[in-house]
Amino acid sequence: MGSESGGTEILCIGTELLLGNILNGNARWLAEQLAGLGLRHYRQSVVGDNRERLIAMVREASRRCRVLICTGGLGPTPDDLTTEALADAFATPLEERPEVWRDIQAKFAALGRAPSPSNRKQALLPAGACVLPNPLGTAPGMIWTPRPGFTLLTFPGVPSELRAMWAATAAPWLRGQGLVEGVFASRILRFWGAGESRLAEQVADLLELSNPTVAPYAGTGEVKLRITAQAPTLPQAEELLAPVEAELRQRLGTWFYGIENDSQASLCLELLRRRGETLAVAESCTGGGLGAALTAVPGASDVFLGGVIAYANAVKQGLLGVPAAMLEAHGAVSDPVAIAMAEGARRLTGSTWALALTGVAGPGGGSPGKPVGLVHIALAGPSGSTSEGVRFGGGRSRDWIQTVSAGEALNRLRLLLLAETQTEGQATPP
Repeated sequence: MGSESGGTEILCIGTELLLGNILNGNARWLAEQLAGLGLRHYRQSVVGDNRERLIAMVREASRRCRVLICTGGLGPTPDDLTTEALADAFATPLEERPEVWRDIQAKFAALGRAPSPSNRKQALLPAGACVLPNPLGTAPGMIWTPRPGFTLLTFPGVPSELRAMWAATAAPWLRGQGLVEGVFASRILRFWGAGESRLAEQVADLLELSNPTVAPYAGTGEVKLRITAQAPTLPQAEELLAPVEAELRQRLGTWFYGIENDSQASLCLELLRRRGETLAVAESCTGGGLGAALTAVPGASDVFLGGVIAYANAVKQGLLGVPAAMLEAHGAVSDPVAIAMAEGARRLTGSTWALALTGVAGPGGGSPGKPVGLVHIALAGPSGSTSEGVRFGGGRSRDWIQTVSAGEALNRLRLLLLAETQTEGQATPP
């Protein structure tokens, strides 16, 4: 890939990141933005709220890269020391920017409040730095070249503020600096039903490509393949992506379910919407996770009617109509009970389809016959009801089992709807 000299680095600042209190989503987002711009990006670092360590890391980066993007530590509190430390790293005095202070005062006035004395330090920037305006918050960033060939860009750690500032000012500035070596385009393909190793075996030769590249990533119950291409222009890069994406879809068949931000829930809802059909759910072991996945999709209300969290057997009986004798004979974790739950939800709501889940999410409560990780998934619809027990394994966490159970239920509905739609299409005369 070449030397790191002249590349771009990301430095995230905050002790909360080191302690794991906050997920470092800013680094991931910035990395994606840099790739989209075609900028060489070789390193990411995290440093706590410590002046000396921050100074040392910035000085080290200044000898190695051309652009350093910093996030965090721009607020008014004592541990927000990024600006002061950067100025000290290059022996540069701080100066108050009247226009920044006026902007801070105006933003507080709009809230009917006055800024505190500590807010005033947010108007301090190193001499020679350019203000990077913050349209959503009070802490501005800066674009500063403290020495020839090295530029710092600073942003607050608040993701919404970072992203707004990036789009408005930073990205246009970076495009104009002659750093771009072409444009990157990428596409994420999502798959369900095969593990990462099994899926990789089917496309092993494509994983060896150099441009576009294909890289697998395992998720919770799914596998993602990211295709990335580089070319002089975005249309040319996307043109490189197209045949590889088509080949992946063809080889992996129904394992493929969506792209980018698609989810099993969003795909099922769209299929139901096209068919003019509705869905309800009945949940035991997932405790509402299936309904939550569906309602996380905007506009779900025109398809998803609702559901019942029937955790106790009394609720399974009273609301869903599961017979007491069935519960006694088969136990709550069984195909007959799962089917009765799905049919009860369908009857209760008047939906076209209903999904039901009952199982042992763990970590306790299992038995030799019904171990932790066993989940029965039922689907009731116009043509009848089916259920199957799926063993997800007792070594998984409760949260993992619940999340994957919901995803597997939706995947089964998706596959059935696709099959029915295809059959109906073939049966329709031209």
